[in-house]
Amino acid sequence: MDIKVLNLTKQYGAQKAVDNISFDVKPGEILGFLGPNGAGKTTTMKMIAQYLDVEHGDILIGGKSVKDNNLKRQIGYLPESNPLYYEMPIMDYLEYVASLQGYPKEKIKDRVREMIKVCGLDVEKHKLISELSKGYKQRVGLAQAMIHDPEILILDEPTTGLDPNQIIEIRDLIKNLGRQKTVLFSTHILPEVEATCDRILIINKGKIVADGTASTLRQQSQGQDVYHVRIEDGNIDDIVTSIRNMASVESVNVLDAGKHKFEVVSKPNIPSNRHLFQLCVDRKWVITELIPFETKLEDIFRDLTMN
Repeated sequence: MDIKVLNLTKQYGAQKAVDNISFDVKPGEILGFLGPNGAGKTTTMKMIAQYLDVEHGDILIGGKSVKDNNLKRQIGYLPESNPLYYEMPIMDYLEYVASLQGYPKEKIKDRVREMIKVCGLDVEKHKLISELSKGYKQRVGLAQAMIHDPEILILDEPTTGLDPNQIIEIRDLIKNLGRQKTVLFSTHILPEVEATCDRILIINKGKIVADGTASTLRQQSQGQDVYHVRIEDGNIDDIVTSIRNMASVESVNVLDAGKHKFEVVSKPNIPSNRHLFQLCVDRKWVITELIPFETKLEDIFRDLTMN
């Protein structure tokens, strides 16, 4: 089931939390939703989950407007503040949530057992929620979001406060869920986005400032290919002059003269890797490294959201 956000705006007094944004999420896609604090991420996710009313614009879930239809049962929502009752045992809590969601009564126990297995809660299933670690509480939160088998999952900062091992476990769980569900996933952990999401959307001051895959965003940010190259046997000055004279090269800098390492920047939209190899063949130099240099996602994020 797809999501279409159309010219969505949300205003609190004089402040526009969300400012006329439009985007879509395809069925089976995991969309990473990024932005600094106060950018409008959580407000947007709450409107998609129908926890906030849509004032201006519209949201279509499977082609139906949230303004005219109650579509909450099509959506599983895990807010940043995990909605758990700490005094309840895990299985009792999940049965309670399933009943609230209107799941068929005769199927609830089987569904709870299924979610216990899917979310890796089997060894902890008889404990009170208060007795669980942060990672297992997040697993219970994911289980409650999925207990009614929704088509769409809205996950707001699901890995906040987890240790590296727990993050990897939750990441793998979300990736598995993404094969069957449409997932909108918000996080501040940028490497997590690359490891988990099919596509990235960045919002800043209520407006969308980037939308694409990690590689697409890098290409848009760089505009030019950059290589770190190590060429042996040649004279440093001769190597620099020869590379600089290549038609596809805009600039070359010496990174480490002792190790014959250079940074080569290609002209826009003209890769120079094949030309570098051919130059070394023609000059009988040995090229021992040629590493494409990628802009870090963190740098792209800062460039787009620091204004």
